[in-house]
Amino acid sequence: MNLSWQIVRLNLKETFSISYGSYAFREALIVKLNDFGESGYGECTEIDYYHINLSEFDKKLHLVKDKIESQKILHPTDFYKFLIILELPSFLRSALDCAYWDLFGKLEKKTFSELNSIEINVVPQSSITISAASIETQLEKIANSSWSKVKVKCNRFDEKEIEMLLQTGKSVALDANGSYTSAQCHWLENLETTKDFTYVEQPMKPGTANFKSLHSDRYPNWMADEDCQENIDLNVLKPHYRSINIKLVKCGGLTPALELIKEARLLDFKIMIGCMTESTVGISAGACLASLVDFADLDGANLIANDIAKGSQVINGIIRLSEKPGLGIQIL
Repeated sequence: MNLSWQIVRLNLKETFSISYGSYAFREALIVKLNDFGESGYGECTEIDYYHINLSEFDKKLHLVKDKIESQKILHPTDFYKFLIILELPSFLRSALDCAYWDLFGKLEKKTFSELNSIEINVVPQSSITISAASIETQLEKIANSSWSKVKVKCNRFDEKEIEMLLQTGKSVALDANGSYTSAQCHWLENLETTKDFTYVEQPMKPGTANFKSLHSDRYPNWMADEDCQENIDLNVLKPHYRSINIKLVKCGGLTPALELIKEARLLDFKIMIGCMTESTVGISAGACLASLVDFADLDGANLIANDIAKGSQVINGIIRLSEKPGLGIQIL
């Protein structure tokens, strides 16, 4: 098995603004595993607020390249056990895990769903992200969007603006990215109409000291994002969050995501499969899990002006899974 990788610049169609900052592009690491004439691909994005540095990942890959290439083609779950031994960060482990699933499926001539006996029944529609901006700009974008589900990024708290967003006539979710205070969350918990938001994601900065003031049985559907990362004890989140956002790079890839979904279902969590600002490489991996969850936020490739791959598509929110083997990824 051969391993190669490259760092690419993904230019955004427009500036992407959240509470952590504004971004015109993202740097992404694209991993390629190939053997027997087939190639599998995985991706992770450089995210400053997660302290992800792709130049450090490049160094790590050089250190473990020989070990990875010496591995025989095994089942992806066995390959993941090997990745754990390498002690790689979750973002990098995810890229390698997804690339291996893609390669393995192509070699077996089976899709990810076929390999995991996943029935493709109801697939939730994906939301499209509305960047943090003035309320007038956000309302205009919501009105003009052809997507029926939107996720509005917030970098401030304004009671009137929140009530205006509830009156758009579309399925609206809020994503605070940790920009709300405990007092503001208390106000939301006691406002009955907040039950009409699909969910309210990561209201406060991550950490038990903050989310312990949230109550999962109140009106908002609180959803953990930054508070739901690898090795999380979901029992700790249960009294405070009703839903969790699973992103492959946060939990370490498709293999642990499958286990996390099982654990979350046992605890009666609602689940979303989410993404970073990623190309179709990363989105195709996340889309494989869409039929197992309640919500989807897989618009990453739709925000990019120079997508680098073909695979599963998200068109006006409709997730169209590739029927090709593996994750169905083809580099352009």
